[in-house]
Amino acid sequence: MRVVALVPGGIGDQILFFPTLDDLKRNYPSAQIDVVTEPRSKAAYRVSKSVNEVLAFDYKDRNSLADWANLVGIIRDREYDVAIASGQSRLMGLLLWLTGIPTRIGYKGKGAAFLTNRIPLKQGQYAACMYHDLLQGLGVKSPCPELAINVPKPDIDWADKEQLRLGVKETGYILIHTGAGEISQNKGLDKIYPVENWQQIIQDCQHKQPDMPIVVIQEPNEENFVRRLTLSNPDIKVSSPDDIGKLAAMIAGANLLLCTADSAAMHLAVAVQTYTIALFGPTEPAKFLPKSDKYLAIKSPTGKIADISPNTVLEKIWGG
Repeated sequence: MRVVALVPGGIGDQILFFPTLDDLKRNYPSAQIDVVTEPRSKAAYRVSKSVNEVLAFDYKDRNSLADWANLVGIIRDREYDVAIASGQSRLMGLLLWLTGIPTRIGYKGKGAAFLTNRIPLKQGQYAACMYHDLLQGLGVKSPCPELAINVPKPDIDWADKEQLRLGVKETGYILIHTGAGEISQNKGLDKIYPVENWQQIIQDCQHKQPDMPIVVIQEPNEENFVRRLTLSNPDIKVSSPDDIGKLAAMIAGANLLLCTADSAAMHLAVAVQTYTIALFGPTEPAKFLPKSDKYLAIKSPTGKIADISPNTVLEKIWGG
């Protein structure tokens, strides 16, 4: 059986879709599973254990009819038996119908008339479970499995060497992922937690646990943000993993991850089961974090992440 999953969205959306792909592979071990995702999100599948091939298509671009026709042609040529769409749009439904794939699965709503198997959309639940509901279109009724990833061994080896370089291999460390570069790139500037707040949190952690190193992840486009942190807190250490596998390995080695909500780092932490405190602005924690004592959400009282006080975060660190 050949299956294609069309999954728009960022890296976080892809990681949340992993349990669906993994359970599909478990129920159909011989299935070949391909994914069509946005170019910016292809990197997520470095840590997937169930996908054969990843195809790139920019769903959000101003695509011409020729672009859509080209995608239809690529999918038709591969002669898939099943298509699964995680997004809702009339155009997506029409596209799937034009591919001629016999089994077309998606949510009830926009474009559903072109689908063969329509699943109720239950948005109030954890997003990974919401995606997993799509497998009901193939008769899969099992509960959504836990989010899991497969970190390549070279990435684990890199993280081991990085921890030695930073001098944190034996001590453990608190890992901070500000998400500033990731968020600003997606034009979510109001979702960035202010550098001054991070500085206060770091200083308090260093005062209360001076023997516990603090490592800050520096992603592309975060150089200025991280530089401001290091100027006021010269003892913090900086790591710059250049792919999602290395980032996952660094998160797996941490005692605690502090991050902003709905980031790739947060979802990776869930996958490797690292204790996590995530700061939420406008999004709802129940949709993006599973219920567990390991993952603590701090929701802004105003919906703006900047309005979460550093003292509130510190109370959760030392009280949790």
